[in-house]
Amino acid sequence: MFSTLLELLASTPKAIELGLLYGLMALGVYITFRILDFPDLTVDQSFTTGGAIAAVMITAGHAPWVATLAAFGGGVAAGACTGLLHTKGKINGLLSGILMMIALYSINMRILKAPNVSLINTDTLFTGASPLYFMLIISFAVILLLDVFFKTNLGLALRATGDNERMIRSFGANTDTTKLVGISLSNGLVALSGAFIAQQSGFADISMGIGMIVIGLASVIIGEAIIGKRSIFWAIVSVILGSVVYRIVVMLAYRIEWLETSDLKIITAVIVILALLIPSTQRKIKQKKMAKKRTADLLTGPEYTGKNVGGGL
Repeated sequence: MFSTLLELLASTPKAIELGLLYGLMALGVYITFRILDFPDLTVDQSFTTGGAIAAVMITAGHAPWVATLAAFGGGVAAGACTGLLHTKGKINGLLSGILMMIALYSINMRILKAPNVSLINTDTLFTGASPLYFMLIISFAVILLLDVFFKTNLGLALRATGDNERMIRSFGANTDTTKLVGISLSNGLVALSGAFIAQQSGFADISMGIGMIVIGLASVIIGEAIIGKRSIFWAIVSVILGSVVYRIVVMLAYRIEWLETSDLKIITAVIVILALLIPSTQRKIKQKKMAKKRTADLLTGPEYTGKNVGGGL
């Protein structure tokens, strides 16, 4: 029992590290799914695009920070393509993401030129630095930058587009532009996360992005369940926190003897299902309690008790 507890404590920093690394990807999912209300499936491949660009550029001799910025740019470009398909091509949002996801698979293979690229014995951003502390600084910086951005005129227009597109259009805002910016920024963050993951794990793989959209949604939902929907700052913080909690839950799930590493996807699915069911169940219970209270108040009212509150004869 004591040894198991020590193992859990020793594994927690690693889970927090992974949570922060994937937190940027979860922020990208939050921007499209929660702020823009846009079901963007590009995420599954733009994550790989970021990892592929970073790995190929680093192995080619480029500075890790240059490769990481290029990965962010690659994600922005991928998101812009999805946004253009939807806004200018008038293609359904879900279909736009699917089409771009399919196209990116071939593009990623072109970038990698192999199923995977190794970064072992190669200098990366994490060489000589602690990934945990490095990602704490990066996450804090990204949270502050996003908080500032979403309080600008463009950021407010982007948020309003997701809330009520018709209303913000009536005020003269170009919703096509706000969608394009939001989807591009989202996939840029996703690709940035992919670049960090590739450097931290020591390789980039063509399949590294599969299932990222579900993991991102799980992080968003868990974070909202913990902190709730408050200001935009706390909403952003909740996503990062949700990503960390998700990784800790996965770590604990792996401690169950009959679960294997290959069961990650079903663990993720179960976490998402629970995260969705628990808040809705709590709301239903609260509504039933309120309905019972109203019924009880009505039954004890003067019209049911027969008391004459008017003071008449």
